[in-house]
Formats: sequence, C-alpha cells, structure tokens
Amino acid sequence: MTEQQAKWPEGRRVVVEALGETPLEAIDQNLKIEVQAPPRIEERGPREVVLRVRASGINWVDVIMTSGQYQHVPAPPYTPGLEMAGEILWCGSEVEGWELGDAVIVDGILAGPRSLGDYRRWGGFATYAVAPVEALIPKPKALSFDAAATVLGAFETAYHVLVVRGQVQAGETVLVLGASGTTGMAAVQVAKALGARVIATGRRADKLERVKELGADHVVVTAQEDGSMRRFRDDVKALTGGRGVEVVHDGVGGEHSLEALRCVDFGARYLVVGWAATPLVARGKGKRGAPNANVLPTNLIMMKGLDVRGCPAVISAHRDPSLVPTRRRQIMEWVEAGKIAPHVSAHYDLDDVADGMRAKFESRHVGMVTLRP
Repeated sequence: MTEQQAKWPEGRRVVVEALGETPLEAIDQNLKIEVQAPPRIEERGPREVVLRVRASGINWVDVIMTSGQYQHVPAPPYTPGLEMAGEILWCGSEVEGWELGDAVIVDGILAGPRSLGDYRRWGGFATYAVAPVEALIPKPKALSFDAAATVLGAFETAYHVLVVRGQVQAGETVLVLGASGTTGMAAVQVAKALGARVIATGRRADKLERVKELGADHVVVTAQEDGSMRRFRDDVKALTGGRGVEVVHDGVGGEHSLEALRCVDFGARYLVVGWAATPLVARGKGKRGAPNANVLPTNLIMMKGLDVRGCPAVISAHRDPSLVPTRRRQIMEWVEAGKIAPHVSAHYDLDDVADGMRAKFESRHVGMVTLRP
C-alpha cells in the first residue's frame, strides 16, 4: 500500500446479492450495504483511474436491473449505479491530461453495470470506483455533482430518440409521455433546444408545473382522481387545431401508448424508448422472454401511415460507437449555453438507498434522483 492510498478511508458500497422476481422483491430481500476497502493500486492498470464517487444517479434502469428485467442482465453480486460523478484519487502511469482532484463524469457505456467489459462491477452506489481513462469526461463547471451524475443517461437518450431516430425539425409538435420523469423531462428540454413545440403529459398537475417551467409549451394531465388513465386525445387534438402531433416520445407504454396513437397526424413518427407504466413485461430473475409484452394496434399504425421506431440509445451505442461523440458534444454545448440542465429534485444518502430506489420505482419525484455515497 502506498502512502497516498493509506490516507484513503474505508468506504461502503451497495450490493445486490441476487436477482429478484420483481424489483421491489430484490430491493426488499437482496439489497445490502457492505464495507468497501479502497481499490488496491498495485492491482490497477496503467490506463485506469480510481475515483471517489460524489453522486450517482438513481435511474429507472438501476431499479429494473435488480430483477434482471433489463436487456443487460448483471451477474450478482454486483453494485448498482449506471451513472456517477466524482473526483480522481489516483491515475495510472499512462494516464495523460488528468490530475488528482479533477472532477469528472464517468461514461456509463464504458464502466459500471451497464457496460460490457471489465468494469461492470464498479457501480456508482459506492465510495470508490475504478474506470478506464477513456470513460472520463470533464464535469461541466455549471453542474453540481448531483446534476453531472444524471446528465448523460437522460440527455443522450433524449438526443438519440429525437435527433437520430426521430429527426425532429424546428416547428414540429412533439408529444412527450411521462414528461415529469428523468427521460421525459430531458426529452422536453432537447425538443425545445431543437426548436420544436412540446406537449407534455403526466399523471400529476403539480409535477407538470415544473415541466412547464423547464420549457413545455402545454401540459396535459393523464390521470383521473381514482388513478386510472384519463383520455387525453381530445386535449392534444385541440392544442394542434385538430391535426395531431408529428412526433410522439413514448417512455410509458401500456394504455398510454394506445391513447397516444390517437393523438397523431398522418405520417407521424412514433418513438418508443421505454415502458415505465408496465415494468414487468419481462420475466423476473433474469429469465428470458416477455410474457406481458406491450402490444400496439396494427390497424391504427397502418391507417395513420405511422413510422414506429424503437430507440435503444445504449444498445445502439454498443453496436455503433460512432454515434456517441456527436451527441455528447452537442449535449455539452447545450449545457454550457444553458439550454438544458438536469433537474435533480431529491437525493438520498447511502443508508437510505432502498427508499431511494423504491421512490424511483413509484415515481415519487420530479426529474432526476441521486444517491450520495
């Protein structure tokens, strides 16, 4: 142990010991907090860095991963935390351009539980993490550690959906379902940065007020007092002069998708990015198959001449890494220009990680939620 490492205190980390049948089962039964020894420098590679994690996003994917109901199934025991921001504690001998103490964001495609290589076990729900130098991104000065730990996943997804797949043009109208959530709120901001008009939907009026403050032109409540879905076709049609929208950003799924299909103009692009309203479409415990898969009506798709496009931002990036630099450069330019900014409405300490993950699963908060290890 070096003199430098000897000064590092003992840390802690969150561990998912086994996959659950459902996320809530996994959180209640298989989640624990354990002591984390500082990473051993003598075991690190020349192009690696050791990080002190300051904040990690609590994402929807972090939650459904605990039951293996995400396309990337982690091998337990593992530490959650797809996204993280922190400070460099140590640099390998071949690391150039970085100094100890530099504030960084870690690319969750290259390190953490959603990555595919040797760094999958270094999740952000921990005091310490290890990442390859290629995964480091300078933290924008305009962003806190909390905001920085949530900017990539949400806004890179929104960019991929609306720009790469949706080809949204200035002046078009975009309907964003579930706009008060992490991805939905990012989609509202990206659509506005592109010059589009945005109609944002959500289940609660108070949450939608914040969405409107962040740029949505119109908001539409989609829940009735008893919690059931409220039909919103007429609202959207009225806001578009009876024509309907050119683009739908759908991260919700289920009956909301069916209703949204009635809100579109002929030839609209229908962009599917998630199914938050129906999280248990796949088998639990990492088993393959989707016995509860969402179903879209082919008659509406045909008669309206729709383009239905799947928009998996991370799978696409793994298959074609050339997609990443362009979208990341644009996102950081928008951040610096003040056109987009993560809205972090809640943070949790490590001891409260289970409550934070349940809160995300239950959509208690507006926008982004973070863990502070």
